Amino acid sequence: MAKGEFAALKLVKKRHRERMLKKWWKRKFFKLKQKYDPMGTVPMARALVLQKFSLQQKQPHSGQIKCVRVQLTKNGKVVGAYVPYDGAIGFIEEHDEVLIQGMGGSQRGQMGSIPGLKYRVIAVNGVDLYEIVKGRKEKPKR
Repeated sequence: MAKGEFAALKLVKKRHRERMLKKWWKRKFFKLKQKYDPMGTVPMARALVLQKFSLQQKQPHSGQIKCVRVQLTKNGKVVGAYVPYDGAIGFIEEHDEVLIQGMGGSQRGQMGSIPGLKYRVIAVNGVDLYEIVKGRKEKPKR
């Protein structure tokens, strides 16, 4: 570390130069989240269901994960979303409007044994998916 009467300038330059090494600062400075994340900076987004499909779980788990491919209404990008809860995929039809949110993996990534999916469905046609599955509410017709 620099010492002495005129060391402040050297320390300021070093701090400025080494800021680029910090991942969070670089992402904020270059606005990388806005550019490359399909949902942008928002936590939830509306989307239209294009198709339903299932995925094989990653090791060491086994089983089929029910998913939907959706198109975001805000920018038209197509992403995959996980459908939580047992039997919930039966309540989702093609061309339904769903609300998706991030799954919470580190650095906006996948979670656990679910391969390559970053988002999950939380509502169908404006009604909470958990309420529909439990039978407390009915999915409205479109």
